[in-house]
Amino acid sequence: MLKFGTDGVRGVSLTELTTDYVAALGRAAATILGGETWLVGQDPRESSPELANALASGLAEAGVSVVMAGMVPTPAVAFWAAERQCPAAMVTASHNPFHDNGVKIFGAGGVKLTDDVEQAIEEALHHVPVGVTDHVVMEAEQLPDAYIDHLVQMFPEGCLGGLRVVLDCANGAMSELAARPFLALGAMVSVVHASPDGRNINDGCGATAPGSLCAAVVEQEADLGLAFDGDGDRVIAVDHLGNVVDGDRLIALAALQLRDEGQLHHDTVVVTVMSNLGFHRAMEAAGIHVVATAVGDRYVLEALDGGGFSVGGEQSGHIIYRDVATTGDGLLAGIRLAEYVCLQGRPLAELAGTVMTSYPQVLLNVRVRERHPDVADELADEIAEAEASLGGDGRILVRPSGTEPLIRVMVEAATEELAHATAASLAEHVATRWA
Repeated sequence: MLKFGTDGVRGVSLTELTTDYVAALGRAAATILGGETWLVGQDPRESSPELANALASGLAEAGVSVVMAGMVPTPAVAFWAAERQCPAAMVTASHNPFHDNGVKIFGAGGVKLTDDVEQAIEEALHHVPVGVTDHVVMEAEQLPDAYIDHLVQMFPEGCLGGLRVVLDCANGAMSELAARPFLALGAMVSVVHASPDGRNINDGCGATAPGSLCAAVVEQEADLGLAFDGDGDRVIAVDHLGNVVDGDRLIALAALQLRDEGQLHHDTVVVTVMSNLGFHRAMEAAGIHVVATAVGDRYVLEALDGGGFSVGGEQSGHIIYRDVATTGDGLLAGIRLAEYVCLQGRPLAELAGTVMTSYPQVLLNVRVRERHPDVADELADEIAEAEASLGGDGRILVRPSGTEPLIRVMVEAATEELAHATAASLAEHVATRWA
């Protein structure tokens, strides 16, 4: 039985993540979360229509009216749920390859679920009966337009005038929408990887593989590039020289922009434990406090809401502007970055290059026979010895994957050689015990 990971339920399409399971998930989610109407969106994977229909059937069998949005990005689904104070769900496996799929569920108001609510849904899966209610399914044809209008209205007219931007849509859910707000705000736009065929989502493109975007930005002499992932809730940038600008630098720039605007609440930014040590040092130098959470944008959101903070995100490119959104929105974050470049009158390469100095970071994934949620405690002695070898100038994080049987070993150190050696040593300890 599949369980919730760090970002919804995910598995191999139609074998692990079956239509029967997804229908049962819909019944359980409707039973626990309630709501008279739910929205269901989907990314363009070849399995998504079948799974979205199964989810809609399960929801309807629990007495819910279902609005089918078709192919839309995850932040558009969250926007709809926030606008109407209704629950919603998105069929997507985000940055995973096409043969995987998943379900992300939003509570009323477009917020991601807490651990307790996810556990309640998992428990309800076992005993919620198949309903007999005839389900009502409608189409939400106006959702894409409403979402784009919502984004455009946040920014001054023509604020991106003259900016040359290349957008990589990962052959995903942003493919039909990403260019529209940039064009409306005056940018000159070129789009790549925006021809989804059901199988090419995230395939050598998008936020997890920005190499072709780097080449396109240089070739087209653009000012910057933006790469989204398959469902559009994250973004990675590329400067005019073809250099990748990761989530840490984007979040640092976002925090500085909000501070300049007087909108950085409590002078605080929220990130996960995966953010580079250089980010922490840079924010400290700028007088900005940092709150670190467990990995997963829902934990970032919980910290934002708990502290009344305005921005946070993940190194992977999830960026949440909490005053105007309930989840990571790659399009919103990308427009905000482009606006900042225009306002500063400086190229992204300069802004990103000076905002922080990254410590060399090495991340090794060790496949294990079964998950070890307490791996940091189980390897406490080995981790302590490794930390001592860094001489106080570095950081170690050993944690289980939230979605796969992997142990992730991350090391930051003063030199790349030391980071590699330390990570390799810890990975060997993991493999010896559990691989």
